[in-house]
Amino acid sequence: MNKLLLFLILLPKALWKGMGADVGHLKAILKVKLMLDDRRPIAMGRQQTKKKKPVRFMTALSVFLSMLIGFMYTFPLHLDDRFMGLWLYFSVFLVMLSVMLITDFSTVLFDTRDKTILLPRPVNERTLLLSRLLHMFIYLFRIVLPMSLAGWITFGLLEGWKAALWFPFAIILLTIIALFLVNGAYLLVLRFSKPGKFKDIINYFQIAFSILFFACVYLLPRAVSEEGFQQLQHSAYPWAVYTPTYWLAASWSWIEPDLIWSSTKWISILAVAGPLLLMWLTVCYLSPSFAKRIGSIDVVDETPAAPVQKVKGSRSAEGTFYLKLANLLTRNPLAKAGFSIAWLQTDRSRNFKMRVYPTFAYVPVYFFYITTQSRKPLAQIWADMPETSIYVLLLYMTSFVVLQLLSMLVYSEQYKASWIYYSSPVARPGMVMEGAFKGIWVKYFVPMFLLVSCFVLYVWGFSKLLDIALAFVNITLFGLCIMRVAHRRLPFSAMEQMNEKGNRVLKTIFIMVVPMGLGFGHYWTTVTPWLWWMKIVFMILSSILLWMLWDSYKNTSWDEVKKVDLQ
Repeated sequence: MNKLLLFLILLPKALWKGMGADVGHLKAILKVKLMLDDRRPIAMGRQQTKKKKPVRFMTALSVFLSMLIGFMYTFPLHLDDRFMGLWLYFSVFLVMLSVMLITDFSTVLFDTRDKTILLPRPVNERTLLLSRLLHMFIYLFRIVLPMSLAGWITFGLLEGWKAALWFPFAIILLTIIALFLVNGAYLLVLRFSKPGKFKDIINYFQIAFSILFFACVYLLPRAVSEEGFQQLQHSAYPWAVYTPTYWLAASWSWIEPDLIWSSTKWISILAVAGPLLLMWLTVCYLSPSFAKRIGSIDVVDETPAAPVQKVKGSRSAEGTFYLKLANLLTRNPLAKAGFSIAWLQTDRSRNFKMRVYPTFAYVPVYFFYITTQSRKPLAQIWADMPETSIYVLLLYMTSFVVLQLLSMLVYSEQYKASWIYYSSPVARPGMVMEGAFKGIWVKYFVPMFLLVSCFVLYVWGFSKLLDIALAFVNITLFGLCIMRVAHRRLPFSAMEQMNEKGNRVLKTIFIMVVPMGLGFGHYWTTVTPWLWWMKIVFMILSSILLWMLWDSYKNTSWDEVKKVDLQ
C-alpha cells in the first residue's frame, strides 16, 4: 500500500521540481517516513516482546480500524428523511475525524526529528518542507478514505451513481472543516498552556475520547429506539441550519432538487463558500501562527528554577500528601519507598494513564448497560432498583479495574531503570512490593470503591454496609491473588509482553475464577435472606485468607522474584 501511495504522490515530478525540491531526496525521505509509519505501533496495541522483532503492517491495520469505525455510523444514511440522515452522518464523521486527527495526527505533526537528522545533510529546506506536507497529506488520506468508504458505498447503493459521484466532494469539504477545527484546537491549547504540557493535554484528550467512544457504542443504542430514530425529521431541529454539516447535507439538493430544495435553496451555497473561507483562514492565519509554536515544543525550557526556600526542620517533605499517607500506612522505610515510587510514577507515566484511566469509566457504563437490558423506561428501572440485588454486581464490577490497575503496576516502558532495585541494599524486595501495592490501592481503588459504595448506600440504604465491607475484603483478596500468583515482581520493573507463557496464562485464568466465586457466594447470601449470617462467616474466612496472602507477599525473597521470569 505504501508503494502505491508513494508512486501516486510522486507522479507530478515536474511540479515538485518546479517548487524547488529535489525529487530523488524527496522520494528517499517519504519512503523512510512511510516505512516508519508502518512500524509504529498504534495506541491500542503498543506492546513489546522479548524477541525484538520489528512491528510491521501497522498501516494496513490502522486502515482496517478506520474502515471499521466508518462502518459503525452509517446507519443514519438509511433514514427515510435523507437530508436528516446526511446531516447526522456528516456530524458524526466530522467529530470522529477531528478527534482522530487530534489524537493520532499529533504524532506526525509534532515529529520534528527530521530537522535534526536531515538539515546537516545536503538536503535543501524546500525538499524538507515539501516532504513534511506530503507526508501529512498521505497520513490524512489514509484516515479519511477508509472512514468514508462504507458511507460512500452505502449511499451509492441507496441513491445511485449520481450519489456516488457527489459523496467524495462532500467528504473533501468536510475534511477542510475538520482541519480548521483541529488547527484551532491546537492553537487554543498552545495559547493557554506551556509547550511542555501540550503532549500531556493530548494524552488526556485521548483518554476522554476512548471513554466517550466506549460509552456511545454501548449506550446510544439503548437511548434511542429504532422506531423513534426512523421518525426523525430535519425540520424539527431549526438550530441545525447554523452547523456546517447542515450546509453539506443541503448540497444534496443539487442532485435531487425535488426532495429538499424548498428548505435548502440558499443554504446549500454555504456548503462550498463556508469550507473555502475556512481553508483561507487556515492557510493565511492559523497555519503560520501554528507553525511558529510547533518549534517551541521541542525546545527545552531554560527558565531557571525558583530557589528552594528553606524551612525549619523537615516539614516541607512531610507536608506532602502522599508522604503523609506513606508514614501513616507503612512502617518499614523500604515500604515507604515503594509507596512513593508507585504514587509518583503513576502520575508521570502516560502509558499508565492511557491504559488505566478509561477502565474507571467502564464500570458505570457496563452497569447502566446491564440495568437497561429489560428495555423498560429509565424512571421505572430507577424505581424498581432498590428491590433488586444488582448492587452486588456493581460492587464486584470494580474488580475489572483492579485487574488492569495491578497489571500495570509491574509493567513499564522504562523497565530498564529497575536496575536500581538490584544495586540497593534491599534484603527483602517484598517490602518494596508491599508499599507499592498500598500506594496504588489507596490512590486509585479506594476512592473509586468509596464512590460506588456511596451510590449503593444512597439507593439501597445503610443496611448494605456489611455487603460493602465483604465486597471490599473479597476484591482486595482478588487483587492480592493477582500480585502473588501472576505479577510477583518489583514495581515498574518488567517489560510488557504480547505473548505470555502458557503456565502464566493458565494462572491468570485461574485467578479470574476467584472474584466470580466470591461474587456468586456473596450474591447467594443476598437473594436468600435467612442466610445473612453466612456473610459474617465469609468475612472471617476471606480476612484470614487475605492475611495469609499478605504475609506471604510482603516476605517475598529475591529468589522468588527471579523465579517469576523463568516460569
